[in-house]
Amino acid sequence: MSKYLLNRTAQSIVVLFVFLTLVFVLVQAQPGDYADVFLQNPRLTTEDRLELRKSFGLDRPMYVQYALYVRNFVKGDLGTSFQHQRPVTDVIKERLPRTVLLFVTATVVSFYMGFTLGKIIAWRRGQFVEYASTISGVFLFTIFLPWLGLMALWLFGLELGWLPLGKFLSPRLWSDAPFNANYVFHRLLWSVFLGGGILIAVMFILNSRRMPGRAAMLFGLAGLLGLAGWFWWSTAGLAPYAADILKHMVLPVGVLTVVSFAGTMLLTRNSMLELLREDFVLAARAKGLPEKTIRDHHVARNALLPVVTSLMFSLAGAIDGGVITESIFSWPGLGLTLLESAVVGDMPLAVGAFVFTGVFSLAAHVVADVLYVFLDPRIRYS
Repeated sequence: MSKYLLNRTAQSIVVLFVFLTLVFVLVQAQPGDYADVFLQNPRLTTEDRLELRKSFGLDRPMYVQYALYVRNFVKGDLGTSFQHQRPVTDVIKERLPRTVLLFVTATVVSFYMGFTLGKIIAWRRGQFVEYASTISGVFLFTIFLPWLGLMALWLFGLELGWLPLGKFLSPRLWSDAPFNANYVFHRLLWSVFLGGGILIAVMFILNSRRMPGRAAMLFGLAGLLGLAGWFWWSTAGLAPYAADILKHMVLPVGVLTVVSFAGTMLLTRNSMLELLREDFVLAARAKGLPEKTIRDHHVARNALLPVVTSLMFSLAGAIDGGVITESIFSWPGLGLTLLESAVVGDMPLAVGAFVFTGVFSLAAHVVADVLYVFLDPRIRYS
């Protein structure tokens, strides 16, 4: 395993530098350069323009610019945003938790719903529930996301008034707040990750003691919710502001879940239908094992391989794939930042966010490969 990880890491580094090179070539190939944002100022003299281009290093040969670009990336220096007048890394650190909290929540919920429904309808092949679920899944999987988001805003936000129309907080509530929004966001994000880890640990312990899976999940979830409620209410004054952020998350998370879970459900169904013809399923039935045991512990586990791969790629694509969703709901995450920086010509921020997305995607590929060995004991890395 260690040798495989080293080889896989080396391959990822090579791919990363190829990706960086392609980004550099694409940026250089487009008309103009970084300095064009400032050169449009009519009060700049010719000497000022030359000095400005020199400060950006645009007067140097192309290979020197490329070497500086790679060196700065290795050092973690992605440049300074023209729009925000701050380092690009600081802007990414500020906006990334908002995107991660939104899309990780939607992805995990949609994965659980899709995988659970997918294995149920695969086991009930030929029944009405399979036909209804398959048709509904295809419809939701192919639905136009912007239209669905706008309809959700119109119905639940404008007509019914149940949920806010956009942004990620209420200005009236936060105008005199003693907390910074990012501070509350970070605590919410850590709560999600720690809570998820605790839930998985509780389910593993209870399952190892032969408690039914559904009872283990419900017991762990109840304990987790109780612990989270106590944590937030015991921290003076944080609960109302956290609740406001969560309220703004309902619509985007709901829309993303409705669209995403359908793909996971259909993928799980197809994977399980292929496995039902395998010899190990016939052997398990010949042993007299219950159908639920065969479905959950034999077929569903093997069907997890392509589904987990799809999950990891979804998490990676969520960083930049949130451009449409974050634009519809005015959610100030990394996706909306990438769109705004491209529109206003803030090339350091646009390139920095794009490069960060590439690094995250490469990491997701490596994690998916490593997870395979834990999900399928037949796989061995030599």
